[in-house]
Amino acid sequence: MNAKKRFEIFKRLSLAIPNPTTELKHRNTFELLIAVILSAQATDKSVNLATDRLFTVANTPESILALGLDELEEYIRTIGLYHSKAKNVLATCEILISLHQSQVPNNRKALEALPGVGRKTANVILNTAFGEATIAVDTHLFRLGNRIKLATGKTVLEVEMKYLKSIPAEFLQDAHHLLILHGRYTCTARKPKCAECCIADLCEYGAKEFHTVTV
Repeated sequence: MNAKKRFEIFKRLSLAIPNPTTELKHRNTFELLIAVILSAQATDKSVNLATDRLFTVANTPESILALGLDELEEYIRTIGLYHSKAKNVLATCEILISLHQSQVPNNRKALEALPGVGRKTANVILNTAFGEATIAVDTHLFRLGNRIKLATGKTVLEVEMKYLKSIPAEFLQDAHHLLILHGRYTCTARKPKCAECCIADLCEYGAKEFHTVTV
């Protein structure tokens, strides 16, 4: 895929999704961090339902730590892997208090040292909270990278590196959320909505479907 086509893809996505941002509800960076930790292998909708209740009673490292494991689990029980996630959240709160003055660090090394935070989560925080031009490759970005041919690869890291090299600079800050939202609502896994897609004629998969529908 050439640079002209990549630019046109992101130009169209930007017009179709004028306010690209996370759908995880949060009021500050700490709430975002906890929500992203909880979102692993879970939907944003299920996380939002749980954090709506949790953040009403506890939304600082100190207050969540004060809940203890059993009470924290009651708030997030509806989320998959809630037991291990609760342990990671409490351990993360301890580290934030002891090493970072209860603030979420703004560098990758410190973020990835937090329990439950891997490269993808760190990228989300760096992009959404701190405005860095990072790409967090989740299931949607991995699928789109290979389907649209924007960033093909067999591993998450390979796809991330190709995205960073191929996305036009002016769209790099928003690209993460543009692609997530496009993948979540249009370029879905099982039945992509190619007839409704603003870039159907620009990706190899969509062009075939677009031709089938319109000819």
